Amino acid sequence: MKQIKIVLTLLFITQLVFGQYSKDVSNVGTTAAPFLEIGVGARAIGMGGAFVATANDVSAMYWNPAGLADLKTVQAIFVHTDWLVDITFDYAGMVFPLARFGTLGLNLTALNMGEMKVRTIDHPEGTGEYFDARDMALGLAYGIKLTNRFALGFNVKYISQTIWKEHASGFALDIGTLYETPWKGLRIGAALSNFGADMKMDGNDLLVYYDVDPYQLGNNDRIFAGLETDAWPLPLNFQLGVAYDAWQSDLQRLTFEVDALHPIDNTESMNLGLEYELQKKFFIRAGYRNLFLKDSEEGFTLGGGIHLPLMGNIKGGFDYAFADFGRLQNTHRFTILLSF
Repeated sequence: MKQIKIVLTLLFITQLVFGQYSKDVSNVGTTAAPFLEIGVGARAIGMGGAFVATANDVSAMYWNPAGLADLKTVQAIFVHTDWLVDITFDYAGMVFPLARFGTLGLNLTALNMGEMKVRTIDHPEGTGEYFDARDMALGLAYGIKLTNRFALGFNVKYISQTIWKEHASGFALDIGTLYETPWKGLRIGAALSNFGADMKMDGNDLLVYYDVDPYQLGNNDRIFAGLETDAWPLPLNFQLGVAYDAWQSDLQRLTFEVDALHPIDNTESMNLGLEYELQKKFFIRAGYRNLFLKDSEEGFTLGGGIHLPLMGNIKGGFDYAFADFGRLQNTHRFTILLSF
């Protein structure tokens, strides 16, 4: 009963938070730090991003920090993604089980757009200067089991965005729950991501010369002034998922999951995914992202992986995922996972 009350409370809070946002329009491009919406890990993406109720490895720090509670070994993850239009996206994280005191984790997210020429009206081919744009998030995660069936988790993160000489920063919180139902193999997960204050840009790029009174002769017409930018909310998202291990034995496992998403900057959608495991070493995954999403470019996903012992107690895993982006270029994700 206690677990159900916590889940219902999270759903109620979510309704209050999202109630002000209309779903008649997509609201795309109305939030800061959109890089926080790029999914982490080839395993989860191979399953179409339907992972909030399955999250049971180090990547749970992103999808549902409650999934950290069941981890028994130290794990590390390294993710590289060739994102759209030559953007690179990288993620690294490590978790440390604390026995009955839960699991602690650290994670770093980085997005880089590379150097670009500074172009002006007078110098359309470039002024000789270069600028870059980059985003970063540093997180501290924690998950703990409150009962033998119910887990709760948090991920607190510092967010930074930089474009040339402008900068914005802020803090956000992810909170997740994971409930193992009395029905064998059936799990329910929920996660509220990127809850935090609005962010706005500031910096030397916004300094301009201003003439306080252009009609007054002899006054100082080169007084420094600063342009004011708007503050934008973070890409808040609520994701509710149901996972079921339809077939499980000592040698094989087949998991299906369905997730429903409610973001503030887009219409509601669903993610579908499945994962087949053989001998706990070989994996095949498939999924579909953003089903029912208005004007979506995403669709089918495919992936696979191999996890094998390396030396001593160290185990290593390599996962790959392909994601279809319609008219845009497709993306490829690569993940290395280590367990100690």
